[in-house]
Amino acid sequence: MANVSKPVALVSGASSGIGKDIALRLIREGYVVYGGARRVGNMADIEAVGGHAIALDVTDDASMTQAISRIMHEQRRLDVLVNGAGYGQYGALEDVPMTEARRQMETNLIGAARLVQLCLPHMRAAGDGAILNISSIGGKFALPLGGWYHASKFALEGYSDALRNEVRQFGIEVIVIEPGGIASEWESIAADEAARLSGGGAYAAMVEKFRNMRGKRQAPPPAVVSNLVARALNARRPATRYSGGLMARPLLFLRRHLSDRMFDRLIMSAFR
Repeated sequence: MANVSKPVALVSGASSGIGKDIALRLIREGYVVYGGARRVGNMADIEAVGGHAIALDVTDDASMTQAISRIMHEQRRLDVLVNGAGYGQYGALEDVPMTEARRQMETNLIGAARLVQLCLPHMRAAGDGAILNISSIGGKFALPLGGWYHASKFALEGYSDALRNEVRQFGIEVIVIEPGGIASEWESIAADEAARLSGGGAYAAMVEKFRNMRGKRQAPPPAVVSNLVARALNARRPATRYSGGLMARPLLFLRRHLSDRMFDRLIMSAFR
């Protein structure tokens, strides 16, 4: 039977990192939480504290449709969607195969957009709801070797702006979360991909410097992002964007105020 006393949230990408931490935080905040991911076995801790683990592949339309149908069947409501599924396809743009580029866009942008399509009819019917898209400070500026990842996040930012103005008439909030550096498996996956695709060619020196940069940074835990999500959901009138994490606010400030050439020099100074 539906639990009418608690709001219901779906968090994609809940098998690890930021997505998992958001799911666990929303359970503590009093939500009925469905953590969705391909690796269902990695969400036992979500189930252990009262959440639900469901199979969800954001590159598979049938999987997304089934997930939303199950939530509506069991709860009769869906109040919050957190689009947390994503990864970083790194490698020089010359080297990244277009199949990998399409997979990056499918996961980080198209999958999020399809989940929004599936959730919106239910939120409109309720006259309420919140959609939180986990973007990145990398949706405002781009690093070398991460072109396709940044393209997906730039696109998610623009998509979110359009969506926000379309659905506000129905009482639905659209909020963008822009993490900076966060301690998770994301960076190691990105670095491994850069090495796999570009570690032995014309961009090898750049890849080596990128890999060396990782060990010099002490990134905060995913709770930084979970706190932003909770803050947005608890706000009477949430901001359109929240940022946090390693170097998030300084870099966003500099991107706003420096010219492209000056910002390029700043970014490339890290690769010397």
